[in-house]
Amino acid sequence: MTTTLIRNADLAIAWDAAAKEHVYLSDADVAFRDGVLTFVGRGYDGAADAVIDGKGLMIMPGLVNIHSHPSSEPMNKGFTDEVGTPGLYNSSLYEYLPIFRADADAVPSCVRVAMSELLLSGVTTVADLSMAHPGWLDLLAEAGMRVCIAPMFRSARWFTKNGHVVEYEWDEKAGEKAMAEALTLIERAEQHECGRLFGMVVPAQIDTCSETLLRESRQEAKARGVSWQIHAAQSVVEFHEITRRHGYTPIGWLDSMGLLSERAIIGHGIFLDDHPSTPWHTRTDLNRLAETGTTVAHCPTVFARRGIALKDIGRYRRAGVNLGLGTDTYPHNMLDEMRLAAYIARTQATDPRTLTSADLFHAATIGGAVALGRDDIGRLAAGCRADFSLVDVTHPRMRPARDPLRSLIYAAGDDALKAVYVDGRKVVENGEVLTMDYRAAAAHLHEAQKRIEGHVPQRDWAHRSAEQIAPTTFRWA
Repeated sequence: MTTTLIRNADLAIAWDAAAKEHVYLSDADVAFRDGVLTFVGRGYDGAADAVIDGKGLMIMPGLVNIHSHPSSEPMNKGFTDEVGTPGLYNSSLYEYLPIFRADADAVPSCVRVAMSELLLSGVTTVADLSMAHPGWLDLLAEAGMRVCIAPMFRSARWFTKNGHVVEYEWDEKAGEKAMAEALTLIERAEQHECGRLFGMVVPAQIDTCSETLLRESRQEAKARGVSWQIHAAQSVVEFHEITRRHGYTPIGWLDSMGLLSERAIIGHGIFLDDHPSTPWHTRTDLNRLAETGTTVAHCPTVFARRGIALKDIGRYRRAGVNLGLGTDTYPHNMLDEMRLAAYIARTQATDPRTLTSADLFHAATIGGAVALGRDDIGRLAAGCRADFSLVDVTHPRMRPARDPLRSLIYAAGDDALKAVYVDGRKVVENGEVLTMDYRAAAAHLHEAQKRIEGHVPQRDWAHRSAEQIAPTTFRWA
């Protein structure tokens, strides 16, 4: 067993268990052995087989991303930056999501690009919400990250034939079969030799899953002791569809079935009964989320592109809702997502005090860890996993560094990350991913997108080209 010591770091963002909060700790020593932190404090006097000079460094706990789609979203760069269906309240889900999708050859490159970007922004744990694909588990193990594998399944597919009406094609038996396959895949993940994979049960969307599938999937998650996540309250279309079918809001319907709990995660949770775009005769959704301990996975970027925003995460936090963050779309940069989350919260609340940087960092670490049922990640404390980043506090974009975390989030971003460790293994060094060939994957994805662009007219209900749907910024002369 080899002990590594980071000696006399300028500071560490350490976890104060008694106060249940992160704190700045100056002149910090951090030691780890066999993937576990053995010491976080000052004046380490134990043995060390390797010593890293901490001068000029901030040690930061690894970020926890609870909602991401690595197998598909990197392909959408350049396609969905400025699209949203006017007749469907500017959502891009129903008209565009089905036509801009990676084929089997492109999926591995999508995953490698997304995982590389996540690592480069300090994410050490990610929930991968994807449809099952060949080689998935080994590909995730290759990344060197801690991954919650979350194979999605559903009872129906959605589509539009005209750009203003969403239809559903139901096959409940196929949904049950897909859930059984997902559960088997979760079992395989938890047995993977890398030891860093674990599972989550994910019925894909509230409007594409039968009541039976929702109830059965929640029971399976409870029986296995894993978290359960669903996309809900993510569009105006979905809100109206659920109220039409059941007479409840999406959050209300889930609660009426007893599906909300401390191990339940709502992907997005934007359109509550008091949202200005979806006013309802009740005002209970926010309290339902708080009282049941349900987590909201907040992913602002993908919605901001459509002019859509949650109102606001500061309000959710004050109501007592547990919050986690995710990168639902490209770029898979958690620090960028954190910055945007703060700015959108403040603009929606018209109040710069609605959300502090401490609240934001808590969501990106502890909030996510709580949602995943993990008390050994998202914090620097003895006994936790050795998942952390080394931040160069002398980087010009970090200076002045009166408040280093704010300098990182609001100014420096991933430029200041010097190294990232998962289970005590270095996976990023000086802006380079050590586990995957990021550049090769990005180059392959660039070529794959050209091929996929040619298939767009066959997938689009109006047989439009990609250029007609999403014109480039400038005309190609």
